[in-house]
Amino acid sequence: MKARAKRSDATPAIEVRATPRHPLGMPPREFLRDYWQKRPLLVRGMFPGGVEAVAPDDLAGLACEEAALSRIVLRNEKRDQWTLRNGPFRERDFARLPKTHWTLLVQDVDKWDMDVAALLTRFAFIPGWRIDDVMVSYATDGGGVGEHVDQYDVFLVQGAGYRHWSIDAQRRAFAPAAFRDDSELKLLREFSPTHEWLLDPGDTLYLPPGVAHDGIALGECTTYSIGMRAPSRAELLFDFAEFLAEPLTEDDRYVDPDLAPAHDGGEIDDAALVRVRKALPHFANVEKSVLAHWFGRFITRYRSAQIAAMPGRGIGAAELQRRLPKCVVLRNPFSRFAWRRDGRGAELFVAGEALRCPTALARLLVAGREIDGGALTGLTANAQALATLKALLDGGHLQLTRPR
Repeated sequence: MKARAKRSDATPAIEVRATPRHPLGMPPREFLRDYWQKRPLLVRGMFPGGVEAVAPDDLAGLACEEAALSRIVLRNEKRDQWTLRNGPFRERDFARLPKTHWTLLVQDVDKWDMDVAALLTRFAFIPGWRIDDVMVSYATDGGGVGEHVDQYDVFLVQGAGYRHWSIDAQRRAFAPAAFRDDSELKLLREFSPTHEWLLDPGDTLYLPPGVAHDGIALGECTTYSIGMRAPSRAELLFDFAEFLAEPLTEDDRYVDPDLAPAHDGGEIDDAALVRVRKALPHFANVEKSVLAHWFGRFITRYRSAQIAAMPGRGIGAAELQRRLPKCVVLRNPFSRFAWRRDGRGAELFVAGEALRCPTALARLLVAGREIDGGALTGLTANAQALATLKALLDGGHLQLTRPR
């Protein structure tokens, strides 16, 4: 009789090294099982040679754009003071900054720069609708944003230069009293790191929600932060309630045709609570299709930085079919796409809207930001697919352009 192998209860390593076969240092399934939303992980060499997707001057230029979301954080190390400035900035604002101890942060850089967006291919094992944005930070020597905690998963990819990271690997909830009240930044009053590292170019630090951390630049450095969408339960509940209430009319009211004489005029008895539950059946027994329809619209609208601008004129169906084979279809980088199966077809979600279309079309549109028009041409024989493409082009979510 063979001896049964003992199950290993060893805690997974907190530091691993990437390989050409496994950029995470392990198969994605193992990472999701042992680390995702459970414990932090440092992956050495996830991006061999480092990442230089955007130059500091270009990042500063983007921070001067009205539509970009940008911040500058200044640190007075001697006084332990932090100052937050919000963009858009002007060129002279950068000229007035000190030589050290400041950081420029710009959100949604993946929407503006294709090289930055290309970093997301390394994280394709995570559903695209779950990823929020790539924030890029450029820091001078001693720069950082202070000891803080995020309520979402984040991958911190070291670009050019070096950054010293400290973390408290113990995930925990923080009461309001745990944060300082002398700064606009949500900084921790106390921070007791359990691990410290110097990240080289190309190293990646994964942090699940609730892990306190602090990063300080050693010389000039750039960090790419891939953050996840993590709506709070309150946000989900409020939005879902509005979604369910939208079709209801003034005639839909609380009723009590079985009302019995009250024993105490101020008492809310069990019978009243039963009637309240009957008045709110949507929350107790919502159908999966209704839930999916709402969530697809919500998650593609959640935390949108920009709204797609409609083109000057719409495109006719005949013109679309004529031009499509010779064009590349570009997705608006600010329009989020997701889809789900619905019977024999699919429901496509784009920037909070829902459209019915064939599954093949939904797959192609969600798969990448550039789609070969020729691959879509055969689908336009389907009236529903043609109508979906036309609606997305007219809404500014897609654009036809000539191949490069």
